[in-house]
Amino acid sequence: MKESQMSRPTTHYLSKESHHNKWDNSLEPALTIDSGDTVVFECVEASGNQVTRESTAEDLKALDWSLFHRLTGPVAVRGAQPGDVLKVEILDFEHQGWAWTCIAPEYGALPDEFDGTYALRVWEVGADERVELRPGIRIPIAPFMGVMGVALAEPGQHSTMPPRSMGGNLDSRHLVKGSTLLLPVQVPGALFSTGDGHLGQGDGEVCIAALEGPLTVTLRISVVKGRSIPAPQFITYAPTTSKVDGMGYYATTAAGQDLQDGVRRAVLDMIEYLQAEYGLDRIEAYMLCSIAGDLKIAVPVLGPGHASCVTFHMPRSIFAC
Repeated sequence: MKESQMSRPTTHYLSKESHHNKWDNSLEPALTIDSGDTVVFECVEASGNQVTRESTAEDLKALDWSLFHRLTGPVAVRGAQPGDVLKVEILDFEHQGWAWTCIAPEYGALPDEFDGTYALRVWEVGADERVELRPGIRIPIAPFMGVMGVALAEPGQHSTMPPRSMGGNLDSRHLVKGSTLLLPVQVPGALFSTGDGHLGQGDGEVCIAALEGPLTVTLRISVVKGRSIPAPQFITYAPTTSKVDGMGYYATTAAGQDLQDGVRRAVLDMIEYLQAEYGLDRIEAYMLCSIAGDLKIAVPVLGPGHASCVTFHMPRSIFAC
């Protein structure tokens, strides 16, 4: 891959006041940079400042979901053209010491099990860079951005909620400091934006929320010529779960031809295990599954008569703190 280079890369700062919450290729850039420049993005938490340290579960009922995903940007990159790849190197994060996790009706992997439930947990990050569910149950943070993407080629406004071919709401906990995200450029300048900061999450974000919090992220953004990709790809250079892998995992499984039903049953079985083994209530267990547990597909449906196998993994080390 050949990257366009500038002789003197520059560091820029983009305030949270430069924001939008729809993908729209007609937006004017908040900033224009050269390939290889670094940008420090100041980002609010997922709700757009509707949830604060003082919020309660009752406040969730008044949330305006149309205000979610206030993204900082867009940033235009000189020389970026459709068919290029935008290389986004994740250099650093700065958090503000708190995060929140919620359960809301109709959302998450288990809407029927938590029908009508509003629950909110506001977390304080300890000196050891962990949040505490209960004494002895502490989850290490590993910040990443839930949303990173470029503008869509299609005109008009497009929701930031789904993941898309140009990035968007990827919600991948592997996009931590040191990782590199590759995005397919669809419009001149790329028009990159980011937001929806997470201080940590499991693979799956099964209750619909992670450790949601305000983050400042530092990214080096470069244009890669001579290569096209159909959808986002990323590179990690180290294990992303090194803080939790040391004691292994407890895993539940569910087999069947319906993959989504397998997800549901594997998560339910983990919730029941956490209740029985650690005395958690159902809401605590569901939130813990979302911020610390990993959904994995062990076997996909491979043909007629075959079944999938979904597994759900919970790191044992978080219970030994």
